[in-house]
Amino acid sequence: MDEAKRNEIRQWLIKSQRDLGATRRLMEGKEQYLDIAVYHCQQAAEKAIKAYLTYQDIIFEKTHNLVALLALCLPSEPTFSRWEEEAEMLTPYATEFRYPGNVMIPERNEAEQALAAAEGLVNFIIQLLPCDVSP
Repeated sequence: MDEAKRNEIRQWLIKSQRDLGATRRLMEGKEQYLDIAVYHCQQAAEKAIKAYLTYQDIIFEKTHNLVALLALCLPSEPTFSRWEEEAEMLTPYATEFRYPGNVMIPERNEAEQALAAAEGLVNFIIQLLPCDVSP
């Protein structure tokens, strides 16, 4: 793998890790921002999946749909199928709480589930990638 590709994968993973870090900070303290926290959970998972797709040289469209991105991973790694439920849960968070309208805030347990799903998927992907691309 050339250095440019290695760096691109690493950048996807760094951004993914920062989204997880932002989620944790948004969920602590007196003022919690759970709507923004679940958005960052979706983003962390999305960026980790895109790191894997980049590693596999699989072209992907610009999308926030984790189910569609996960489907692109399945031919090269069938065990991604075990993350389909989490992908379905996280996908709506890309837009659901981000824009004005019927503003709703997720419950604390929903945000905790989103964080657990995102962390699990990100860690699963990191285990699939070579050590030299880990942030």
